[in-house]
Amino acid sequence: MIKKEMIAMLLAGGQGSRLGVLTAKVAKPAVAFGGKYRIIDFPLSNCINSGIDTVGVLTQYQPLRLNTHIGIGIPWDLDRNIGGVSILPPYEKSANSEWYTGTANAIYQNMDYMETYNPDYVLILSGDHIYKMDYEVMLDYHKENHADVTIAAMPVPMEEASRFGIVVADGDGRITEFQEKPPEPKSNLASMGIYIFSWPILKKALMELRDVPGCDFGKHIIPYCHENGQRLFAYEYNGYWKDVGTLGSYWEANMELIDIIPEFNLYEEFWKIYTNSDIIPPQYISERAIIDRSIIGDGAEIYGEVHNCVIGSGVTIGEGSVVRDSIIMKDVKIDSGCIIDKAIIAEGVHINDNVTLGTGADTPNLLKPNIYSFGLVTIGENSVIPAGVQIGKNTAISGVTVKEDYPGGMLESGETLIKAGERI
Repeated sequence: MIKKEMIAMLLAGGQGSRLGVLTAKVAKPAVAFGGKYRIIDFPLSNCINSGIDTVGVLTQYQPLRLNTHIGIGIPWDLDRNIGGVSILPPYEKSANSEWYTGTANAIYQNMDYMETYNPDYVLILSGDHIYKMDYEVMLDYHKENHADVTIAAMPVPMEEASRFGIVVADGDGRITEFQEKPPEPKSNLASMGIYIFSWPILKKALMELRDVPGCDFGKHIIPYCHENGQRLFAYEYNGYWKDVGTLGSYWEANMELIDIIPEFNLYEEFWKIYTNSDIIPPQYISERAIIDRSIIGDGAEIYGEVHNCVIGSGVTIGEGSVVRDSIIMKDVKIDSGCIIDKAIIAEGVHINDNVTLGTGADTPNLLKPNIYSFGLVTIGENSVIPAGVQIGKNTAISGVTVKEDYPGGMLESGETLIKAGERI
């Protein structure tokens, strides 16, 4: 029988609807980050850096690009004969087939996969956070405390605590109470959605709660374990951790990479972030180009100005164009004479000559004010912006647009332009 001490189950099926048009055609963990990475690269790299060589990746929403990116796991040294990385989509069973309806339900539906490795411990991870963590240290903490469940938790400002699952722990770190997004939190120690379970405990809880609709770890499994007297401990983490679930937090996390002393460092030798990189030519910077405080991806061609930006691979920025405070993903083509301020432009977009992005007043978005905010212009992948138009703040665009879509050559701040057949 195959025997693994600990395996990881990586939940990567989320739609990421709060990222708007960025996730209309791709799962949130597959969204580009930092010029050359995708969000899922970070937990996968954490696994191999922590000595975990068996990872099940649970996919569901728009999985094609994620599956292609992970492949057989070669960039992360997860192409193993025994273990390695396995893509685990929902599948049709002889009876009671269903999509993954909750985080714990997804894990339950892959019980056979976990049983194959007869693990002592199972690590549950989310595929959409940016951080570095040595899971081996967390496992040592789990063992030292003879814990049944260990929850990674980090302090957050008290005024934000109601957005998270909150743990209340005693002086030894043992959890005395767990609150799921409480209106009046009793502590500021927030669950990071990273759990280590002793396998018999997890198996029993999943079996007992298998018929609960939308079975979830925070809402169901953790409270069940606590109520049944299991030993729950909080593993306090004080490093960098970012949930890039909103356009604002996604933009901030990218911009933090280009700080003079970045809080999150991509260049550490001892903790590398691995990714599936395309084989493309080196970048080209024109003698008249101006660049400061920016990340520029391989294969990029820069003829204009770039200030405080994260530029992906294969991007072209034409002469006379000025790009500031923006995230430009791979294979975007920005023609000449464009002015771009505080935009997130997804893969494969073409912006024609003399376009202005991010102009006008900071008017709230009329369609989805909670998503398209932060003063950003957000453009979905493979969109086309015609020459000479102006686009205001808190706007979203998706699809091949033409001049007639812009009355008076303008998309006012707070407006949304989604062409027929496109999703938002």
